[in-house]
Amino acid sequence: MIIVPVKESEPIDKVLKKFKKKVEKTGMMRELRDRQKFTKPSVSRRDQIKKAIYKQALMQSDI
Repeated sequence: MIIVPVKESEPIDKVLKKFKKKVEKTGMMRELRDRQKFTKPSVSRRDQIKKAIYKQALMQSDI
């Protein structure tokens, strides 16, 4: 559970901004989106390999 301390005179905009940052840091929304659909382990592994190859190519081109 995410708890955001609220000061007496703090505007609601700032409180919402703090809450959104905490939710983003915990990764809760990303996990919820990932759980909406099932991906086979082989497909997710393949995607990870593709991302790693892409990052490696970017690193090689920078040098």
